[in-house]
Amino acid sequence: MADHPPTAGLRRVLGPWAATSIVVGTIIGSGIFLVPKSMITQAGSVPLVFVVWIAGGLLSLFGALSYAELGAAMPEAGGEYAYLREAYGGFWGFLYGWTQTWVSKSGSIAGMATGFFYYLANFRPELDRILWSVPLPIGPGGGPLEIRYGQVLAAAVILCLAVFNSAGVSLGGRLQVVATLAKAGLLAAIIAFGLGSKAGSVANLTSSIPAAGGFAGFFGALVAALWAYDGWNNLSMAASDVVRPQRNLPLALVAGTVATITVYIAANLAYFYVLPASAVAASDRVAAEMMRTIAGPAGAAGVSIAAMVSIFAALNGSILSGARVPFAMAADGRFFRFAARVHPRYGTPNRSTLFLCLWASLLVFSGRYEQLFTYVIFASWIFYGMAAAAVIVLRRKRPEMARPFRTAGYPYVPLLFVIGALGVVATTLIRSPREAIMGLVLIFSGVPFYFYWKRRIMW
Repeated sequence: MADHPPTAGLRRVLGPWAATSIVVGTIIGSGIFLVPKSMITQAGSVPLVFVVWIAGGLLSLFGALSYAELGAAMPEAGGEYAYLREAYGGFWGFLYGWTQTWVSKSGSIAGMATGFFYYLANFRPELDRILWSVPLPIGPGGGPLEIRYGQVLAAAVILCLAVFNSAGVSLGGRLQVVATLAKAGLLAAIIAFGLGSKAGSVANLTSSIPAAGGFAGFFGALVAALWAYDGWNNLSMAASDVVRPQRNLPLALVAGTVATITVYIAANLAYFYVLPASAVAASDRVAAEMMRTIAGPAGAAGVSIAAMVSIFAALNGSILSGARVPFAMAADGRFFRFAARVHPRYGTPNRSTLFLCLWASLLVFSGRYEQLFTYVIFASWIFYGMAAAAVIVLRRKRPEMARPFRTAGYPYVPLLFVIGALGVVATTLIRSPREAIMGLVLIFSGVPFYFYWKRRIMW
C-alpha cells in the first residue's frame, strides 16, 4: 500500500527505529526516577505498587492500540487533533490543539528542561544561583520573579533543539535514536546494579507502610503511574513524518509501549529489592537513593547523568512531535498562518517548532509551567478518552474509511481505555477540584479564538 501524502509538504523520513525511539524516548523521562515514592505512599504495599504499574501499563497499551488504528487510517500531523476533528467536528479538535499548544505540550517541555537543569546542578551548583530578580509581584506565590542561571540554560537547550529539529526531521530522528539508546543502556545498568546487589533482600518486595490503600490508594497510585507512562501518544502527532505509517506507526506505538512497561517493572523490581517500602516512601529520588545505598555518592551521581540523558531524549521527542499540533491547526486555517509554513529545503514545520519552543522558554522563566500543567493533566485525559472512543465513533460514522490496522479486542480495548480515562478524570476532580476547574477554564478560553478563525475560513 502506498504512503498517504504527508500533511502540506512534510516529508516521510522517520523509519521504524526512529518512530519507536520517539515512543520510548518520550514516555521514559523523569517519572521513573520520581513517582515510586508517590505510588507507595498511596498504595501502601509493594505488591499493590506492581499491580498498579501493570494496570497503568495495560491501560496505556490499550490507548496505543486504539491510536494505532486511528493513526494508520489518518497518518496526518497533529494526532488527536485530526482524530477529534474527524469524529466530533472541528470544535473539539481545536480545543485539544489549543490546550496542547499553550499549556500541555509547552508546559511539559518547560518542565523537562527545568528538570534537566536541576539534575545538572548536582554537578554545577552555580546554576541554581539567581541571575536577576524582577522586583514585581509576578513570581510564584506573588513574590518577585527570580531568574536563575539554570533557567537560562534550560531555555537555551529548548531553543537549540528547536533549531536542530527545524533543520531536518531525519536529523531529529537520528538524535532521538541515539539519545534513546543511551538512555536504555544507562537504565539497564542501574537495573542490573540493583538486582545484582548484595544489599538487596527479597523480603523488601513484600514490605508495606501505613497508607490509604484499597480502592482510593489504587487510583491515587494509578494517577502517578499514568503520569510516568504519559507520552505513548506523542508519535501520533508526527504521523505525517513516518515512513509507511500503515505499518510502522502501529508497530512503533505497540512495541514502544510494551518495551516501556518492561523497563518500568524491571526498574521497580530493582528499587524495591534494594530498598524497603519505608525507604522508598522517604526518598524524593528513589533511583539515586538505591544507587547511593549500593555505590555511595558516585552511584547517585551516575543516576543524575542517566536522568539528564533520559530527560534530553524525552525533550527532543516532545519538541519533534508537539510542533505538529499548531502546524496542523494552522494548515486548517484555525491558528496563526505563519505556523503552517514548511521550510522549502528541510521539509519541517520550522516556524511552528520555533513558536512552540519560544513559548515553552517563556514558561521556564515564568516559573508557572508546573502549575499550568497540573491544571490540565485531568483535561488531557478527557481528550485521550475522547480520542480512543473515536475508534468506535468512526467505525460507525465512516465505515468506508480504509483501516490498515484494526484495534485488537475491539470494542472492548477502546472501551476499557475510555473507562480508565473517566476514572482518572473523576479521581482528579474529587481530589483536586480547584485544579480541575482551572484546567477547564484554560481549555475553554480557546472558544472565542475558535469562532474567530472559523469566521475567517468562512470569509
